[in-house]
Amino acid sequence: MISPLTPPKGTVEELLITGLSEVATPRGSTPLAGSGQGAVERLAGAEVYCRDGRIAFVGTAEERRRQLGELAGAERLDGGGGTLVPGFVDCHTHLPWAGSREGELVMRLQGKSYLEIAAAGGGILSTVRATRAADTDELTALTLRRLDRMLTLGTTTAEVKSGYGLTRRDELKQLHAIRRAAAEHPIDVVPTLLAAHEFPPEYREDHDGWIKVITEEIVPEVAEAGLARFCDVFCESVVYSVEEARRVLLAGAEHGLVPRLHADEFADSGAAELAAELGARSADHLVAVSERGIEAMAEAGVMAVLLPGVSFFLMKDDYAPARRLVDAGVAVAIATDCNPGSSHTESLPFVLQLGIFRQRLTIEECLTAVTLNPACCLGLGEEIGTVEVGKRADLVLLDAPNLLHLGYHLGVNPVRTVVKGGKVVHR
Repeated sequence: MISPLTPPKGTVEELLITGLSEVATPRGSTPLAGSGQGAVERLAGAEVYCRDGRIAFVGTAEERRRQLGELAGAERLDGGGGTLVPGFVDCHTHLPWAGSREGELVMRLQGKSYLEIAAAGGGILSTVRATRAADTDELTALTLRRLDRMLTLGTTTAEVKSGYGLTRRDELKQLHAIRRAAAEHPIDVVPTLLAAHEFPPEYREDHDGWIKVITEEIVPEVAEAGLARFCDVFCESVVYSVEEARRVLLAGAEHGLVPRLHADEFADSGAAELAAELGARSADHLVAVSERGIEAMAEAGVMAVLLPGVSFFLMKDDYAPARRLVDAGVAVAIATDCNPGSSHTESLPFVLQLGIFRQRLTIEECLTAVTLNPACCLGLGEEIGTVEVGKRADLVLLDAPNLLHLGYHLGVNPVRTVVKGGKVVHR
């Protein structure tokens, strides 16, 4: 199938972006950590020229004319005094779900905790019931609707998980819906198998039985069909133990699925240490991570994916220790965790601002956390995540005179225009 972004053979796609106040970007193709997390280059008055889907020039108009001439055949995009940044990368989402859980918000306002709501029949298993009842067409349509909203908010690449099926058939159904949605949408989608999201009702008293289904049936079939890049586990004292998570992730790795973990959200379960032991691509959540876990992640090069929307949505005072992680040399990414129960938002600009105001990261550190670092988390650091010559032209034009307004101006969508593969896909 030819991508809708692929130009006809024999044509050259050109886009010249002018009239910018500044270009703000991290640099490189590997994760930035420690003091490097905030190493963002800000180029005043630069232009960006894209050719055949890639960035071919970044610099002043004078230098562009000297090197490339007037580029009379190129499409023009007037930056209007805005700021150009790399396309946002959301590296932790759960998009293909059915149903709705707004009633749980009312329960939280009445003082109920996430675990109390789950015990009363809500939580993940509530969404599992609705998702099992939906067919692939419905899940595809719902995923596309959420991707549409993400695109308007600047996301150009997204990781998307299964995990609301919890049977072989329904996990595969979700992954097929992800594949179909990806084929129809400008956003690049990276799929993850999360069959170990919760224990299904049929296996509540037989954890070993469900883990065998995952490791002996689901993982091999998913890997053979190429339906997922990653294998993820919700490793937590009330869900999958460290030993159970290890079994699932090792089985995934044997079949070529890269390990990732939901780690230490509610309590220090040792999940961060497990991520380090297995060389996982990331450990996500980390609200209750221990100093030992942080040290292990730093030593092993495991990325921390922080999900501040969850703490905000669940009305918790505790957020992951972002400053401690950065200062310890752990590369940090920020993601939406878009899901119906604990972070119902598609907005990376919103959770980026939570990273600033609730986790005390700098604006520059947060820009890296939604561009280069998550790109590297998904194995795409060579392709996307920065505004540099040779990278894919995934770009976001902010309606802002400089980068600082990304944190300074609250409660609005800062995105004016989105460029994907050198083509304007949203204005």
